[in-house]
Amino acid sequence: MAERDFSSALADIKIPILILDQKWHRLFALGGKPEEVKELEAKENELIKREAEIKQELKDLKKVKENLMASVMSNMEGTSDLVSKKLDDDKRLLEECKERIEANEDELLDIPKQIDEVNRELMIASMDFCYDKLRTNSKEAEEITEWIKDVRVKLKKNVIRKHNREINNKEIYSYMHDVFGMEVLNLFDMQNGEFYIGSLDDKANPTSDKQSDDKEAGDKEITNVDLEDIDLDAVAKETKEDEATATDELEEGQANETD
Repeated sequence: MAERDFSSALADIKIPILILDQKWHRLFALGGKPEEVKELEAKENELIKREAEIKQELKDLKKVKENLMASVMSNMEGTSDLVSKKLDDDKRLLEECKERIEANEDELLDIPKQIDEVNRELMIASMDFCYDKLRTNSKEAEEITEWIKDVRVKLKKNVIRKHNREINNKEIYSYMHDVFGMEVLNLFDMQNGEFYIGSLDDKANPTSDKQSDDKEAGDKEITNVDLEDIDLDAVAKETKEDEATATDELEEGQANETD
């Protein structure tokens, strides 16, 4: 929409007094109000306060006017100097009262227009702030979405690696059993201690039958993941590289012990 059309359409819309609306204040609940909004809010507050003061002053002046008019009427027939002076003073005060009433009525006619102008400026400043916030939040939400997507992919890769390690442990232990026999294996088990065939969480946290069933369901939920966006060949290659590195380290350690 063109700027001119936008301004024209906006001019025809009736806008409620924003500073009297609690929901308007809630727009700034998280980040606080920017300086421009604070200044316009203070200006509008002063205008509303001034409008209330003028209305009260007009009410008081009209009462004074009525009393002065009554006093003038009652002293019209007087002939003494004292009555004449009182009449002149009342007439002078009555004229001053009428002038103040007229001035206040003129100001009171103009204040609503001023309030509306400031209120529209406040609306534009508020909308600028809100749309900037919406854009910032959208950008951050997109960044967080990408982060979540990346973490999910890494989680899936690590689930595959975890299963590979568990499968490899089971294969090694099975081959050891077939090659060396259970009796030898039992002796070495007692000697070497810390290793586990299966999930390490099972060993760290022994569970009852019910807890075991719950854990199995949880494992299924974690491991039953969609493998989309994962390069399985790359994961397998990384796994082989990890195993090769571990083998090299083991051989190096054995060589050092020999030396």
